[in-house]
Amino acid sequence: MLLQLVLGVLVAMLAVMVAAWAFGLARRNGGWTDVFWTWGTGATLAAAALCPWGAESPEARRWLVAAFMAAWALRLGLYLTPRVASHSEDARYAAFRTGDPKTYPARMLFVTLPQAPATALLGLSVVLAARAPGPVGWRDALAVALFLGAIWGEGVADGQMKRFRGDPANRGQVMDRGLWGWSRHPNYFFQWLGWLAYPAIALDPARPVTWLSLAAPAVMFGLLRYVSGVPPLEDAMLKSRGDAFRSYQARTSVFFPLPPKR
Repeated sequence: MLLQLVLGVLVAMLAVMVAAWAFGLARRNGGWTDVFWTWGTGATLAAAALCPWGAESPEARRWLVAAFMAAWALRLGLYLTPRVASHSEDARYAAFRTGDPKTYPARMLFVTLPQAPATALLGLSVVLAARAPGPVGWRDALAVALFLGAIWGEGVADGQMKRFRGDPANRGQVMDRGLWGWSRHPNYFFQWLGWLAYPAIALDPARPVTWLSLAAPAVMFGLLRYVSGVPPLEDAMLKSRGDAFRSYQARTSVFFPLPPKR
């Protein structure tokens, strides 16, 4: 049943990402890829978590895991959707417009479609957590604590950055206060932390298949740390802040919060 559900997620997300590609072409804004991926991932994985077919887990656990996915999608989707709708195209996607305009649609499709299998990998963790056997207990409580802690931390980090940017006296400076003094990307760290909630429920060393529940935190760490999160943002900051940002890099952890170096 695990394989069938994950394959179902993959098929559904391929349809979502083709729609994202077509909508982005029509609006001339590749940023809609992120919007469609967020809402599509939240909806498909919540549905997969609730699927009762062959489930040995209590219904309360399936609803808990589905609620995690719904909360994740609402938080990220409500942030991304108005931002993409009201801003110019993100530099990451605008870069794909350079070169032959005739090949742009194919290049964007190559960028958009791989996000469907990424969701399917996340689905391994979500489905395993939702279908974990046994009564609701301390593992579920740990998952709730991790998830709420991640929501809280990401909210604090975003609030600190918003206040910093809202102060005209900080224009041209680097944010290195609060959580941003311990990590250059605390919002990404807490976003990743929330995905540990699923192996917290599912992982059972006596059941080898449950090691696949580590797929979601592994995939999200790879994406945030090495692909679509940290690298393009730091490149942009180096161009706009120069030596000030290099100094910040030298004294502050890139991802995991650690005491700043002197």
